[in-house]
Amino acid sequence: MQKEFKAFLASSIDQQIKSLYLQGTFVVAIRYYGYKVNLYLIHNEYVEVFFNHKQDMIEKISPLDFAHSRMKFYADQISIPSIAS
Repeated sequence: MQKEFKAFLASSIDQQIKSLYLQGTFVVAIRYYGYKVNLYLIHNEYVEVFFNHKQDMIEKISPLDFAHSRMKFYADQISIPSIAS
């Protein structure tokens, strides 16, 4: 994991949001239970942004877990080999 990405993860959620907006690349959005989950690429790493519509807020930003069952939702929209590198 790169130094820049570690610093990104260690920063506040407000700073993470700002960094994603300014430096990140949006990849795809999925629906997952009560969330809209946006997948972003930043510092050559993928992160998921969990947006809660009922509360109208971003609840968390976390590194993509390639072993999670959510991967099947991404696979419906994008090629897994293109993100699993």
